[in-house]
Amino acid sequence: MKLDILAFGAHPDDVELGCGGTLLKHIAAGRTVGIIDITRGELGTRGTAEMRDREAAESAKVLGVAFRNNLGFRDGFFANDEQHQLEVIRHIRLHQPEIVLCNAVNDRHTDHGMGAALISKSCFLSGLRKIETQLNNQQQTAWRPRAVYHYIQDRYMRPDIVVDISSFIDKKTEAVRCFKSQFYDPSSSEPVTPISTKEFMEFVHGRAMEMGRIIGVTYGEGYVAERSIGVKDMFELL
Repeated sequence: MKLDILAFGAHPDDVELGCGGTLLKHIAAGRTVGIIDITRGELGTRGTAEMRDREAAESAKVLGVAFRNNLGFRDGFFANDEQHQLEVIRHIRLHQPEIVLCNAVNDRHTDHGMGAALISKSCFLSGLRKIETQLNNQQQTAWRPRAVYHYIQDRYMRPDIVVDISSFIDKKTEAVRCFKSQFYDPSSSEPVTPISTKEFMEFVHGRAMEMGRIIGVTYGEGYVAERSIGVKDMFELL
């Protein structure tokens, strides 16, 4: 399936937290969007990989994405090396996205930075025709996305782009809350984590308000760009 936007996350729920509102907005505008999770989040303190599989599928329905796949790389131990890059390249060439969204380049969880580096390099390498890949015994053609943007996660980063998600904040929150095993649940007996506190969802909304304020709207999602952003008309920036 040819995509407009392909969003990658190191763990199930990264995409929802980082760029869920952006995906919802573009889907509502008729864009084709897909999600690929790099790992199943099996090392997460709370829940199990099987629970997160189900939660990810439920969230995908809320978002309305065309598909959601999981690469099954080892949580905590995947690397930015040839083996992992080639697998990512196969998926980039399969879906030929115009835009790729991926993890923050530097964050509290080390998998986020590793995921950012892996996807970024794979997007570049995917455009080199002398790197040969096959899928289902068919030779793939080179494809490089037009842009790679990194969503902002736990650590604040100054955004290069902010997307107005004011009309989609409630749906974004619904998608995030699909991951019931990971977030606040007063009946849970599992250990408390930085994202399972009662205050964490307030932080999610607060971050969206912070980003929105930068561009004069109620809620936003910020991105760090890998290269300078060009426009044909300066009024496109208003």
